[in-house]
Amino acid sequence: MPGENLTRIEAEERAALVSVHDYDVVLDVTTGPEVFRSQTTVRFSATEGASTFIDAITAAVHSVTLNGVELDPAEVSDGVRIQLPNLAAENELVVVADGRYMNTGEGLHRFVDPVDDEVYLYTQFEVPDSRRMFAVFEQPDLKASFRFTLTAPAHWEVVSNSPTPAPVDAHDGAKTWAFSPTARISSYITALVAGPYHVVRDELTSADGRTIPLGVFSRKSLAQFLDADYIFEKTKQGFEYFEAKFDVPYPFEKYDQMFVPEYNAGAMENAGAVTFTEFYVFRSKVTDAVRERRVVTILHELAHMWFGDLVTMKWWNDLWLNESFAEWASTIATAEATEWHEAWTTFNSMEKSWAYRQDQLPSTHPVVATINDLEDVQVNFDGITYAKGGSVLKQLVAWVGVEAFFAGVSAYFKKHQWGNTTLADLLAELETASGRDLSDWSGLWLETAGVNTLRPEIETDDSGTIAAFTVLQSAPADYPTIRPHRLAIGFYNLTGGKLVRDHRVELDVDGERTEVAELVGLARPDLVLLNDDDLAYAKIRLDDASEQVALANLSEIEDPLARALVWSSIWDATRDAETSASAYLDLVLGNIASETESTTLRIVLANAVLAASAYTAPERRTEARRLLADGFWRLAQEAAAGSDAQFQFVMNFAAIAEAGSHVDELAALADGSLALEGLEIDTDLGWELLIALVAAGRAGDAEIDARLASDNTATGQQSAAHARAAIQTPEGKERAWASLIDVDTATNTVVRETAEGFLRSTDPALLEAFVERYFAMLEDIWEARSYAIAEKLVDGLYPSPLASQALADASRAWLESHPDVPALRRLVVERLAGIDRALAAQARDAR
Repeated sequence: MPGENLTRIEAEERAALVSVHDYDVVLDVTTGPEVFRSQTTVRFSATEGASTFIDAITAAVHSVTLNGVELDPAEVSDGVRIQLPNLAAENELVVVADGRYMNTGEGLHRFVDPVDDEVYLYTQFEVPDSRRMFAVFEQPDLKASFRFTLTAPAHWEVVSNSPTPAPVDAHDGAKTWAFSPTARISSYITALVAGPYHVVRDELTSADGRTIPLGVFSRKSLAQFLDADYIFEKTKQGFEYFEAKFDVPYPFEKYDQMFVPEYNAGAMENAGAVTFTEFYVFRSKVTDAVRERRVVTILHELAHMWFGDLVTMKWWNDLWLNESFAEWASTIATAEATEWHEAWTTFNSMEKSWAYRQDQLPSTHPVVATINDLEDVQVNFDGITYAKGGSVLKQLVAWVGVEAFFAGVSAYFKKHQWGNTTLADLLAELETASGRDLSDWSGLWLETAGVNTLRPEIETDDSGTIAAFTVLQSAPADYPTIRPHRLAIGFYNLTGGKLVRDHRVELDVDGERTEVAELVGLARPDLVLLNDDDLAYAKIRLDDASEQVALANLSEIEDPLARALVWSSIWDATRDAETSASAYLDLVLGNIASETESTTLRIVLANAVLAASAYTAPERRTEARRLLADGFWRLAQEAAAGSDAQFQFVMNFAAIAEAGSHVDELAALADGSLALEGLEIDTDLGWELLIALVAAGRAGDAEIDARLASDNTATGQQSAAHARAAIQTPEGKERAWASLIDVDTATNTVVRETAEGFLRSTDPALLEAFVERYFAMLEDIWEARSYAIAEKLVDGLYPSPLASQALADASRAWLESHPDVPALRRLVVERLAGIDRALAAQARDAR
């Protein structure tokens, strides 16, 4: 990481000097397992006589030729940048270098499949990592045309942004593929994927009559699990929806979707060549929540082909707009164009809860964030950029109307295609389409941080008729902005044992008090729900009477989105130490059995584990965890055979089983001597049960070795790493720590899984022994490792399960003595905020 940063000022200065025409990138990946040969020819205009630099993170630079003049690589290259002196008005630069394969999910990642020893390559360039594969002006506003040529083993599939050409013979066992030039795009959405991938092909007809070839790819060893027909179906539904709503045909020549190994993110919107995590190739049963999430992700990346790829942000301060639009667009497309009609309920349970958590951290920031350099943007792939931004766009759609919103977006695409924009360019088109002035809205929603809280204030007469109804709005002291909200208020009454909405009003709420005259004179319902239909972005509180009805009848709320809103409201009150963790656990165990929405179920169960493990008072935590584990086991036994709920209850029982009284049943479930009707202990569930037994002290290295022998796959190796790190002995924890800190050989996925296992601990003393060592290693790790690995270690090894005052004190001491590492400090600040919140919740639970 030293020297790899790029500041916004440097980027602006370079953009003022340089305009890039095109790149020719010639790569040879037959040169061995460590490095590949990269030759870049870039043609660009510049201010005559000026000097600048091009980005190139290299293992070695063999030659640099600028306008026919050989420059000394030792003088002009430091392994990160190549200095370009005395530029002409028109320039040609040729750089010949060796690039280094990565095993961190950044740059050109190289993976060897343990099943068959085949080699697979893929690129991941967002934010600043195309410079790891070729010399490039690495910033989004210096767009250019890219032409890639690759020499690789002859039996490989080779994919880039342009359609794959017929190869020609290169040398023994190798062929060369020369791709046609791309349209003008940003470097971070270029791509190269190569290896003996299994491929399934299809096609569709675009809105303008073109035939668009489609491809779906996976490793050969996963081919039997690749449900390509379903992926094509969702892709075609997305194409039809977006082309109709955007009124702009798909902008690229083909559309390939590749599921690649050891991936850091969910997916990446490379133009016409999207990469996805292999987690979405289901070799074992997964929850319906994960199946729905895959659809949303497919449509998220497809939306980026227009918003992000066709029209691109000028600088990373508008990253939020890129990601927020894809979040919103993929959710509405999922709800309206696929079978997952309750996608907005999923959005509330997952994205909005993430946004509210992030927006209440000390590190919160405006949606339009200040991005001074690359380190700033790396840590801003967060709940503000994605989830709050998407929520705010949903609020904007409610504010201007969905038809006007789509009309404005369409005009934006048509006016700015192949260019770079700022937020102002989009707002101008939305104002034209809607007739609304958005300057005040933008300032209040996008340029200030923090989340408001809305509460109803209701007065009734003796007959129960509403005499006054007011929406109260408050803001935290640190972020006191009061905002306008477009929202709905729903009235719900118990009818036939169900809580059903029988009245709804939609209105604009602004100021600290908003009187709602149209509700005066109506009978007070059993439940009043602010932000019904979840249009607004705000924390919601129930009035006392509604809360009592909701707590007693939560499972009887008929509408899944209304149910999710109540779950979210009560969980937020628990996080804010307004409701006790013990009361929340009672609510979960009493109502969750009948939840129909898989993502709501998934989030509520995870929240319950956190509440029992960190938010309950220390003196009752052991009992709370036992009751929760035993409750999950009871729910698993009572759930419908083969249901998603049964599967989720078993998975969450395994996540906390060591605290319960049913570890014998867990062991019997794992070895097959006990069965639940409809539940198959498949490969991945078998690993989850084994990890739980290791955490309970009922299994160890011998059992892990035996299971790995039967599943020596990439996923099996990652699960084995997780299991070994969960061994409940000082020696086991020491071994896990050393494998991550003392050496730098673990891949990104093994780092993640090992860290998860390391934090799984039934004895606090096991983690307390590492608190001092954690803070001692932070700066060295931050400086020595790539960003992807450093972040995983900083986040993943923070001993948050301790949830103690001693950990909070140690965190503050480190922060006070390290004021000069902002991106690293932010990660620690966020972890500390979680401990502070846990301590407040523990104090509330103790009362």
